[in-house]
Amino acid sequence: MTNKRENQDANASRPNFFQAWFLASRPWSLAASAIPVVVALSLAWSDLSSSDESFRPIPAICCFFFAVFAQIAANFINDYSDFKKGADGADRVGPARGVGSGWITPRAMLVATFLSLAVACCFGLGTLPYGGWKLIAVGLVSCVFCLLYSAGPVPLAYVGLGDVLVVSFFGFVAVGFTYYLQTNAITLNAVLVGLAVGFAVDNILVSNNYRDRDGDRVHRKYTLVVLLGERFGRYFYLANGLIVVLLLTIVFWRRGDLLNVLSLVALLFYLVLHWKTWRLLVKIRSGSALVRVLELSSRNVLVLGVLLAFALAA
Repeated sequence: MTNKRENQDANASRPNFFQAWFLASRPWSLAASAIPVVVALSLAWSDLSSSDESFRPIPAICCFFFAVFAQIAANFINDYSDFKKGADGADRVGPARGVGSGWITPRAMLVATFLSLAVACCFGLGTLPYGGWKLIAVGLVSCVFCLLYSAGPVPLAYVGLGDVLVVSFFGFVAVGFTYYLQTNAITLNAVLVGLAVGFAVDNILVSNNYRDRDGDRVHRKYTLVVLLGERFGRYFYLANGLIVVLLLTIVFWRRGDLLNVLSLVALLFYLVLHWKTWRLLVKIRSGSALVRVLELSSRNVLVLGVLLAFALAA
């Protein structure tokens, strides 16, 4: 009788087909891919307003969907690879994973990974008339590192390089090349904004790695938090947010917008949200309750992106 009741409870909590794939895509993480593109477009819009060039909607749309589908592919391959490497065991304290929970078969997840990358590449091809054939190299490198982040013989996320990849691809690459497709140039402001966004997005990863540090150590997933310790993880999270504010302050100063109301609101509001989230991380320290810090880190990126888009486009 007890086993029957347990089976009924398990079936009741099991998501259906569409819910399983929706959850596997980690929708709360997609702001990390969309926001860099939106911010880059806002900066380009502002810079184009002082020139004879016009805004290009087609490459803007293509960049947005390339980024989103590449992120979905990265989430899928991470789900698949962590399961294969045993990192999604019974000791996992984070959100349930598609393959690890038995909702999706490993083969289906692997197929979905390459289908998502194929869709991303289709959107990437739409940028070629505006940026030239050299963008094929950018797209291919992005796709390769999307897979190498958590797959392959030496996954980069397992040797402490995950943060470098996040800052590079969610920051410089996403912002820089989206801006380039609108203006045919990559300026210092675009680089600084890209790095700022990259460090903000990286805090999503840091909060995830901080929460999973004990399980990652057991499964030999050597993130920076595992390699350098819990104390480092706490202050690394804090430092990332402060670097974001510093870089954006420099950008607004270079543009002559530092004392603009929208600029100040963007800087101060993000700083307050970041500080409060860090204080919560310090208070909780360990356990599944740190999932809340992950959610708030994603929210902080979304809020920063929206405020920054308005401030840059003004």
